[in-house]
Amino acid sequence: MNGMTGTGTPGGAVSIVDVSPRDGLQNEKVPVSTRDKLRLINDLIALGARRIEAVSFVNPKKVPQMADADAVMAGVPRDAGANYIGLVLNTRGAHRAVDAGVDEINYVLPVTDAFAAANQNTTVAAALDALEEVSGIAASAGIPVTVTAAVAFGCPYQGDVPGEQALSVVRSALQRGQLAEVALADTIGCAVPWQVNGVFAALASETDVPLRAHLHETRHTALANTYAAMAAGVKVFDSAVGGLGGCPFAPGAAGNVSTEDLAWMLERAGFSTSIDPLAATELGRWICAKVETAPRSGLAGAGVFPKAA
Repeated sequence: MNGMTGTGTPGGAVSIVDVSPRDGLQNEKVPVSTRDKLRLINDLIALGARRIEAVSFVNPKKVPQMADADAVMAGVPRDAGANYIGLVLNTRGAHRAVDAGVDEINYVLPVTDAFAAANQNTTVAAALDALEEVSGIAASAGIPVTVTAAVAFGCPYQGDVPGEQALSVVRSALQRGQLAEVALADTIGCAVPWQVNGVFAALASETDVPLRAHLHETRHTALANTYAAMAAGVKVFDSAVGGLGGCPFAPGAAGNVSTEDLAWMLERAGFSTSIDPLAATELGRWICAKVETAPRSGLAGAGVFPKAA
């Protein structure tokens, strides 16, 4: 799995799922008000985001930034042309997500037992069992389910994750759940392009279910990994304005690839994303100021190129 397939001619649409309100904020120490989260979501819609991971339905004692998930979902605009995604870890979260009126459910499926224990107090086998229930809950409500395979390329507790280990877990998920999409997550930002390309290419050869990439910028490989995933046929990518993000249960995990850098790179190459990179940069500055940190994106420092006339 260390070759790289051709990327083909740039062009066509690439979908960006903005996860700023959820992954972007969940690990920040400075609390963000429900009002500001709703402003963030409304501004994301205004700059072109059409799939937004708005909340997670998790234990508020463990992830206090997500304690107002129900209030956030109660306040989002319902006629703005955007789909709202709720992240869940178990059946209780799935029931809450349905009750809150999410448009999509994102179910986290760790590929190592060590991360499963730390992140959601379970095992891979038990998480697969729960997937069947979550899938059924969502299907009864007519809500599509994405499975995100967490630590698919490396685990903060196990270390390296062989590609076959991640693929084996995803194969089981495809057999046991009614899935609209499968995401592979570089949760701690340790993957390199050849690894990303190999695992995604292998998965693409086995399923027609659409694939999505969740790439972190911990070691500054996220944009290179985006290219590698695209070479394997992936057309959906997660990102967060300002490059915010991190996992409370993944030591060392830094931010997501920034929405502005991702959209700028893709648009510069001739792909359509619907996202305005300049507006995303400004929104990144605003929300980073709210959590008292500096924006981590290249565009925040260097600006777009070429400059507007």
